[in-house]
Amino acid sequence: MTSRRFARPWRIAAPLAVGACLLAVWEVVVQAENIPSYILPGPLAIAGSLWTDGPSLLASLVVTLRVTLAALAAAAVFGGAIALLFSLSRILELSLFPYAVILQVTPIVAIAPLIIIWVHEPFLALLVCAWIVAFFPVVANTTVGLNSADRNLLALFRLYGASQVQVLRYLKLPTALPYFLAGLRISGGLALIGAVVAEFVAGTGGAETGLAFRILEAGYRLAIPRLFAALFLLSVTGIVIYLALDGLSRLLLRHWHESAIEEEEE
Repeated sequence: MTSRRFARPWRIAAPLAVGACLLAVWEVVVQAENIPSYILPGPLAIAGSLWTDGPSLLASLVVTLRVTLAALAAAAVFGGAIALLFSLSRILELSLFPYAVILQVTPIVAIAPLIIIWVHEPFLALLVCAWIVAFFPVVANTTVGLNSADRNLLALFRLYGASQVQVLRYLKLPTALPYFLAGLRISGGLALIGAVVAEFVAGTGGAETGLAFRILEAGYRLAIPRLFAALFLLSVTGIVIYLALDGLSRLLLRHWHESAIEEEEE
């Protein structure tokens, strides 16, 4: 128990200490080599740009975050529903799963311009692009989870005459929940990537002013500290999304699933 309490602060302190050391080395190298800020800005220059341009960057972050969260919600709902259909029909899974794989492996940067053209509403176009990137981990993981129900328990359910709905509710869905949550954690980062890539395409025409557009604008103006500041906000957003989904997973699983139960140490 004491060891576990001791380990908890280090989960935060250790990464922060490593990050602080890396930032210090970065700043020292930039200052010692006298590297221009338009080539490689130091952490202090990036922090100054973040302070100066913070309001506009945060406003753009809201646009990107809105698309990301909407895509993540759509991936959770539709991805889970598709996996549920796959679990109910093996023929349906064999028929449609390859097309889900095709969507996953198709570079979104290649098809985003077409989606922007076909879908006239800008937000919906960005949402579709981000959803295409984000939905596959939910579908794949949840499908595996639904098919991973214990065969002995499944035979026991059938022996007692349980209906398909009862088997799904009391056996398959609890078994699939950890898989679904694991896929959702992966999809959180992918939804952010999909939103940014879609904004890169739409932003060139001025359709949206998300963080991707700010990155493009800063690059064109050689405002590299502002570019790094926007990248920093994207990174922090991705970390926050992951931690939020990880916390949700632990909250839902902590009382009954081994992956979320902390080991007791003396």
